Amino acid sequence: MSSRWFAAFAAMLLVLPAMADAKIRFDRNFRFDGGKPVRIIVFRPDVKVGAMGAGGVEEANADWTAAARDKLVAQVKANQQAAGNEAVFLAEQDGEAGQLIAEYQALFRTVAGAIVQHKMNPAASLPTKKDRFDWTLGEGAARLGTIGGGDYALFLSTHDAYGTAGRKALQIFAALAVGALVQAGVHESYAALVDLKTGNIVWFNVDPGSGGDVRTDEGAAKRVGQLLAEFPTAQGRQVAAK
Repeated sequence: MSSRWFAAFAAMLLVLPAMADAKIRFDRNFRFDGGKPVRIIVFRPDVKVGAMGAGGVEEANADWTAAARDKLVAQVKANQQAAGNEAVFLAEQDGEAGQLIAEYQALFRTVAGAIVQHKMNPAASLPTKKDRFDWTLGEGAARLGTIGGGDYALFLSTHDAYGTAGRKALQIFAALAVGALVQAGVHESYAALVDLKTGNIVWFNVDPGSGGDVRTDEGAAKRVGQLLAEFPTAQGRQVAAK
């Protein structure tokens, strides 16, 4: 996954007011089609895991990233199965299908950035969208459903940088010496559900202070539970994780 994507994700989160809790937004009029199975295409999750040194420089760790992606995928499957939704993980695509998916993933990142900026940041809210959640990728997104065989698509991204021993020592020194707060690392994530019949983003959750160590099964379960809190189900929405 390109470093530009995660840099854009980090910049996107900077517009949010300081907070530790996730921010969930959704279309209050959205409901799954009754009487038919809920089949959700899950694109390959964007996952980046690494370390953050004392100077704040991140170093990606390929082994941690691969392990975390596998654990997160397993937890998403379990989470959606428990919710009564069928999650279909789309394999990497070549040719026109691969190009189309890449184009829509890029479009989604642009729209997600606009949601964070204009829907979750009160200082930059748009008057026309003040009381409603109506963000879309356009009706052309239906082609993604043809490729993946589903009516909905789930986008999911996580970014973690764990503080090294040197950074933890700096944290203690800064707190004791000058009372300064040094960020321990980076733990942020987001997820979104798109209705492929309309292209509308019907549910969105961004969490700049994500919990759970995604390098472990327990931590990945916690991360997914928090990230997919209040995710739509055929019965309504999931109960928020504690």
